[in-house]
Amino acid sequence: MQSVFNVEKMIKIKDYIGDADLYKKMAKIAIPISLQSLITVGINLMDTVMLSSMGDAQLSASSLATQFINIFHICCMGIGMGASVLTSRFWGMKSIDSLKKAITIMLRFCFIFSLVFTVATIVAPALIMKIYTTETEIIGFGATYLKWMIPTYFCLGFSLTCTIVLRSVGQVKIPLICSISAFFINVFFNWVFIFGKLGAPRMEIAGAALGTLIARVFEIVFICGYFFFFDKRIRYRIKDLTLKCRSMLGEYIKISIPVLISDALLALGNNAVAMVMGRIGAAFVAANSVTMVVQQLSSVLTQGIANASGIITGHTMGQGDRDKAQKQGYAFLFMGFVIGGLAALVIFLLRDPVIAFYDVSPEAKIIAKSLMNAILFIIIFQAMNSILTKGVLRAGGDTRFLMLGDILFLWIASIPLGAIAGLVLHLPSFWIYTFLKIDQIIKCIWCFFRLKSGKWLKNIKPAGEE
Repeated sequence: MQSVFNVEKMIKIKDYIGDADLYKKMAKIAIPISLQSLITVGINLMDTVMLSSMGDAQLSASSLATQFINIFHICCMGIGMGASVLTSRFWGMKSIDSLKKAITIMLRFCFIFSLVFTVATIVAPALIMKIYTTETEIIGFGATYLKWMIPTYFCLGFSLTCTIVLRSVGQVKIPLICSISAFFINVFFNWVFIFGKLGAPRMEIAGAALGTLIARVFEIVFICGYFFFFDKRIRYRIKDLTLKCRSMLGEYIKISIPVLISDALLALGNNAVAMVMGRIGAAFVAANSVTMVVQQLSSVLTQGIANASGIITGHTMGQGDRDKAQKQGYAFLFMGFVIGGLAALVIFLLRDPVIAFYDVSPEAKIIAKSLMNAILFIIIFQAMNSILTKGVLRAGGDTRFLMLGDILFLWIASIPLGAIAGLVLHLPSFWIYTFLKIDQIIKCIWCFFRLKSGKWLKNIKPAGEE
């Protein structure tokens, strides 16, 4: 009797940690995606290191201007990840017609958002910067940065959404090759134009924007060229942009629009956090720029697993195996806990060397160390939360529930508490940052109980005839 009990207990534990087959599938998808994220972090690291030699004002201006671009980036992530819930599911069903219609709707949304952000940046770059800071010098530098980045929205939007679709059907090598190439292009042209090398003018912050723009142009040519002309899995071609998608539109709106709203609210929330930081002072913003790179570096594997968990869960759901998807969800959550702990260790080990590497003011360095101390425990919850919200639960089709979580905890908890801590009570940097990120802890607990309930497993129907 005791042996039977032990066997049952071992089986239950195995549900939480997964099996060898799951880990192999996860590694095949997660490792290339993580490497791609690592390269992106490398680009950000080189940007901030090069600009830090120009002083806190230019580094802060670049960081705050990028916050506005990140609104667009996260919106495109929402458009792409919302579509990937459908594309990964339809790939599992082998319903290519439905998959193509979902892509067509995604690209149309991407075009609209790219146009809106392009026009806004052309019309009012200085006004955009005034949202984040009241310091005239930072506003001027930031407006210059944004003007150079105007063409980047269409490049970023289409290359990013097409990349997400390619990943959803297991094509992860092409985006990785593109990112590696873009990294070297970005770093080279940053060096040339920021410092005025090889006969080029010394452009400083404008040079950083130009280097990034050149890399974005390369990405859209590489990714979209492959996607529209050479891909043999989906075989999506330019003529498919005119597909009639009415039969898919309802399902797309039900699943994808909550993802878009959720990610847009996240982007706006992050910008509200940036507004709080911008009003605390340039030293706090510069310190956060330093910590952001370390956070991104320590979270690359989390991003890879989150993407992999979404793709694998989508394929499993497409095959109709709900019980297997539930067990995989527990296993991915366990991975999140382990990876979060490793990320905290990485931050602890890199904290002092990274801060010393930056040419920022002594005040900014002191603040940066306080922020990293807060990140040490927050990142464990953030890893589990990311895998559930951006991967498992989203792929299960539970997008409206996740949208509700983003609205509640970011806007009712993090932003008000962070603003009070920083602008009213003037608490130490550690507590300001902890309150600004408190939603990560709350959402982790919230999503665990949702996973346990099984209510996140939703059915999705393929498109019918037009």
